[in-house]
Amino acid sequence: MARVVVDVMLKPEILDPQGKAVHGALPRLGFEGVVDVRQGKRFELELDGELTEERLHEVNRIAGTLLSNPVIEDFSVHVPQDAR
Repeated sequence: MARVVVDVMLKPEILDPQGKAVHGALPRLGFEGVVDVRQGKRFELELDGELTEERLHEVNRIAGTLLSNPVIEDFSVHVPQDAR
């Protein structure tokens, strides 16, 4: 069994209202020094069998087709250290 993580973030040029809301709340809660906040999504996929280059390519296709909106979001796929 293999685990792969997909992180999805809005592209830098896209406004992030949730990130702005969190950023605005931080000083009210006593947290200082945070310059900006961007909010994103994290997906953890458990895969059958071994993790091969072909399987990683398939996960990239899943991320680009279903897990993200490529018009406004970027994604990255990585294998956590503890999953190797």
